[in-house]
Amino acid sequence: MHMKTTFKQENQHLVMAFEGRLDTAASTQAEEDMRVLYDCEGKDIILDCTNLEYISSSGLRLFLGLIKIARPKGSHVYLTGLNNDLRQVFDETGFTTLFEML
Repeated sequence: MHMKTTFKQENQHLVMAFEGRLDTAASTQAEEDMRVLYDCEGKDIILDCTNLEYISSSGLRLFLGLIKIARPKGSHVYLTGLNNDLRQVFDETGFTTLFEML
């Protein structure tokens, strides 16, 4: 299954939902899709991983890059919907400590 992203704005939150596999092949398109989140200026960002099946190191780098852009602008980056496999990846890489979980 290929990767699909969906963006929406809810109140003061920018929400991006990920569906499928965020692997190396999909990361170029995902990075393009995530650019809309860069203009966050004080709005919090929610990365909805409910339908995300897999994330590669390339995908993790995209998420990390988003934090580096958002934090100086006063925005928080939240993760929601991590399944057990994804949570394990985030735990093992130390990324769990970088993100706020919803």
